[in-house]
Amino acid sequence: MPLETLAGALEAPPRRGFSLFWRTFFLLALLLLGSIGAWLQTLRSLELEPRSIQTAQQIASLVNLSRAALIHSDSIARVSLIKTMTEQEGVTIFPREPTDVFETFDDDALSRRVSAELLRRLGAQTVVAKSVNQRPGLWIGFAIEEDSYWLLTDRGRFTPASTTTWVIWLVIAGALSLAGAALIARLINRPLKQLSFAASRVREGDWNAKHLDEFVATSEIREVNIGFNRMAQRLSKVDQDRTIMLAGISHDLRTPLARLRLETELSVSDPDARAHMAADIDQVDVIIDKFLDYARPGQALLVPVCLNDVVEACVYSVKDYSDLTLKIDLESKLLVLADEVELGRVIANLIENARRYGKSVDTGIARVEIGARARDKWVLFKLRDHGMGVAEDKLPDLTKPFFRGDAARTAASGAGLGLSIVEKTVQRMGGKFALVNASSGGLAAHIKFQRATGL
Repeated sequence: MPLETLAGALEAPPRRGFSLFWRTFFLLALLLLGSIGAWLQTLRSLELEPRSIQTAQQIASLVNLSRAALIHSDSIARVSLIKTMTEQEGVTIFPREPTDVFETFDDDALSRRVSAELLRRLGAQTVVAKSVNQRPGLWIGFAIEEDSYWLLTDRGRFTPASTTTWVIWLVIAGALSLAGAALIARLINRPLKQLSFAASRVREGDWNAKHLDEFVATSEIREVNIGFNRMAQRLSKVDQDRTIMLAGISHDLRTPLARLRLETELSVSDPDARAHMAADIDQVDVIIDKFLDYARPGQALLVPVCLNDVVEACVYSVKDYSDLTLKIDLESKLLVLADEVELGRVIANLIENARRYGKSVDTGIARVEIGARARDKWVLFKLRDHGMGVAEDKLPDLTKPFFRGDAARTAASGAGLGLSIVEKTVQRMGGKFALVNASSGGLAAHIKFQRATGL
């Protein structure tokens, strides 16, 4: 795999979907808005019939009063009456001409119901219009004997306020409902978010990063928080005991091993036997170092480190090995955020792992390639051998402590901790580590280090 595709290999595909907050918010918002809409529709349906009857009664009464006034008044009083109605009541009466052009009053359900009610009350010859000769208003056409008249009044007196009022009310109610849904979703989501954060910190080994509140009002959340805190305390104790145990065992074995080596050098006369015994003691000593590395605490002080210098130092110590050839391809002056000693351990472990288990079947020599490139905020590092590789189903197990692969890659003895130490150390330095089979054969180790800007 080329270094350019390393970022994609190390990043898990993001899982799409809503967070718990947005899922809860949308469900609550849908429920509230649906309830408001259903309530609004019900209210309008219950109001439509009474309002149409009331509006028709008012208009019919006005028409009947106007008709009676016109019938029972003389010419002079009629003019005065019409003037008074226009000025005080906003009602104007015009003669109706055969050439008048009008538009019927049927804009909505309420208008049609009012028109039907007026026709029932005033007679089938009544005309209800919303404009006459392009003059808007509420026009009622009625007849007095042989004469026809138009009664014009302000349509706003009888038009329900629902068109604007209902919309404003719905917007306000919807906004308040959404705000309430957001508040409720946040209150529900907050303890779960805190639990998720605490779990992620515990997963990284930071046992004391987040102590959950054990005195919250909600009994279920309180029990979960108490259980989580106790679990974190127990895991912290187990981790501390494990670290102390490994460090103690490794430390206590140093002294008897040193005595064994000294006694071997002095008491064993056979050179071959003495050399083999010394090699066994050296191997045990190396395994002890692995235990100490694996038991190392989970925090690391990161500073800008020149990757080129660290690789050069690691390569220098193994360049004379007869069973190892190295090919180095690094960009110049690659700076990473790391602990220099631990970074050296990572690279040394990977080189030693490739030398032991990545040898060619034909030549018995391990050909190792090391490369690194800078990409945005990361430095992409790759080390690969040209051996037999590993079965795909075994790749995830290679970084498990004490795991031993198939015989082809475990011909040499070891503690089974090398790649586990590498992964743990890289994670402590804020990087990412992955193992893949190279397309042309062999095992490739990919690492993403945080890029530094200067020493």
